[in-house]
Amino acid sequence: MSEKRPPRLSAWRFVVTFGTVSLLADFVYEGARSVTGPVLALLGATGLVVGIVTGVGEAASLLLRLVSGPLADRTQRFWAWTIAGYAITVISVPLLGYASILWVACGLVILERVGKAIRGPSKDALLSYATAATGRGRGFAVHEAIDQFGAVIGPLVVAAVLAVTNTDYGPALAVLALPGVLALGLVVWLRARVPHPIDYEVDPKPHVSLTLPTERVRLPRAFWLYAAFTATTVLGFATFGIISFHIVEAGLLAPVWVPVLYAGVMVVDALAALATGWAYDRYGARVLFALPVVAASVPLFAFGSTAAAVIVGSLLWGMALGIQESTLRATVADLIPTRRRSTAYGVFAAVVGATTAGGGALAGALYDVSVPLLVAITIGVQAVAVVLLLVVTRSLRRPAEEPAHEQ
Repeated sequence: MSEKRPPRLSAWRFVVTFGTVSLLADFVYEGARSVTGPVLALLGATGLVVGIVTGVGEAASLLLRLVSGPLADRTQRFWAWTIAGYAITVISVPLLGYASILWVACGLVILERVGKAIRGPSKDALLSYATAATGRGRGFAVHEAIDQFGAVIGPLVVAAVLAVTNTDYGPALAVLALPGVLALGLVVWLRARVPHPIDYEVDPKPHVSLTLPTERVRLPRAFWLYAAFTATTVLGFATFGIISFHIVEAGLLAPVWVPVLYAGVMVVDALAALATGWAYDRYGARVLFALPVVAASVPLFAFGSTAAAVIVGSLLWGMALGIQESTLRATVADLIPTRRRSTAYGVFAAVVGATTAGGGALAGALYDVSVPLLVAITIGVQAVAVVLLLVVTRSLRRPAEEPAHEQ
């Protein structure tokens, strides 16, 4: 039997290169997402349509992982799933700028999110192998930092092209094909250099059987309470598509400034994620009380009648998103034993995905009817979320309590 050959790239080079792939991909899809609302509005969409499309898109990026993740595990073709997901994004985004029919544009918005769902689990699996050598926390942190840089650059480039072309979304989104092709080329090159990233594992565990376990996994009551809190707070959270739709329809900012604002939102997102992630390690789940408070404040400003108000509201939206991305998932690990954690994260993704779709549709429908009603209902929903979180934090203060037994 031949000895295992070490990968041709160091673990850190693999992480940084993969981070660069993610940077280029974020350049593409975050650039497009910064103008989704205005693009759909230009084709005649209502607030309800924008809410449904952006909500369904976010739901697809989460719910479909329940399918793509197990399929990737079963086939072990992580690189193929990753490349396919990036290809879908690279194709769908430039086409969006030239879509002249509303339903086609809506389909492309959702298709881009499907690409993220297809590649997400496989990409994380590949990255996890290299971070075994670099350190899990440090490896993922460096990757995320590089990734977020693309989320800032993309919207700024779209804004620059819009300024030059007198707000023509075709060229503004077509230019994103270049970083998309570079991302595809780089990930294919990375696959050729490191076809088996599992070799980074110092002592990789043998492959486990893919047959279903005979035991029935039951998640503890505290998890379901936490899932209920998450569902409630996400349900009362509008998508940026609706906010940008309001900004353009109300004439508060010129379309060229919307992606610039979105770039600022991404900066706040990153800072909030870092701050609340650190605070969670120090203070625990109590930091999550900030989420419903910030989320309740978003519509008070984001759907206001002045440019200053919508800018503040958009930045608050970014803060809430940063808390969601950094801390909501961390708490699951404190609620679930290691052997049940994959199941719990799958269920959690489904909950977040379903309620994201519902929240987008709800916000869009209420926006078309009455902005004050939208604000009032959002505050009411977030108040319920606070009550549920109080129950969850009490459960977390009882670590000795044993979760439900498996049967």
